[in-house]
Amino acid sequence: MKTIYRYFVQPQVDVRTHSIFGYELLIKQLTPEGWRLPESFIDIDLNVNAKLLVATTKILGKKVPYCSVNVSREQLMDTQMAKAIIKSQVQLYPTKLVVELTEERGPHKYFDAAFVPYLRKFMEHGMQISLDDVGTGDNSFESIRSLLPLASELKFALQNFRSNIEDPKLREKLRVWKGISTEYGQRLILEGIENREDEKISDKLDIDFRQGYYYGKPELLPLIGDDNNMTLD
Repeated sequence: MKTIYRYFVQPQVDVRTHSIFGYELLIKQLTPEGWRLPESFIDIDLNVNAKLLVATTKILGKKVPYCSVNVSREQLMDTQMAKAIIKSQVQLYPTKLVVELTEERGPHKYFDAAFVPYLRKFMEHGMQISLDDVGTGDNSFESIRSLLPLASELKFALQNFRSNIEDPKLREKLRVWKGISTEYGQRLILEGIENREDEKISDKLDIDFRQGYYYGKPELLPLIGDDNNMTLD
């Protein structure tokens, strides 16, 4: 039996305008327990992922100013996936596709300098670049310094920290990244807003772009003719 994958969409909100300015596409697989995040995104067949991305963006086109898709470093270097991303931008226009470069590493080790021509090619096709999970893991300021001039967006994920948003150290880290985003003229999206307390502190930190269950959970985006039994071979 073949594994079925689908993209779910989660809203990204601008609290200044009280509106949804974008959607993030999150891929999930169908299991006996229901839809779940894959154990490893790298193990997803790139042919399947590419076809699914094209089919999904065909439906999403022109609904919001931005639509972001997670792309690993391994996927970024794959020609088939790159072509699917470019085709998706054509379908979405004038909505901008945001290529969200994730921290997940694959079997091959690439230096950030190797990604620059690929990212620039996406930018030439009208796309924007987002750096995911800044401030955690390998995504320290020094490690992504060379990619910062290319990025239009930074994402800071509260869920990556054991402490909550009230922790003074976490709040100081957020202030630092807000300063970096301002310096580079980027959107800073705060992910993982779960409750009213998270929202109130986000207000105090003056972070306008947000994402999390408090604003909307990821929802399945059915494909045309989708009966939940269709595979993308």
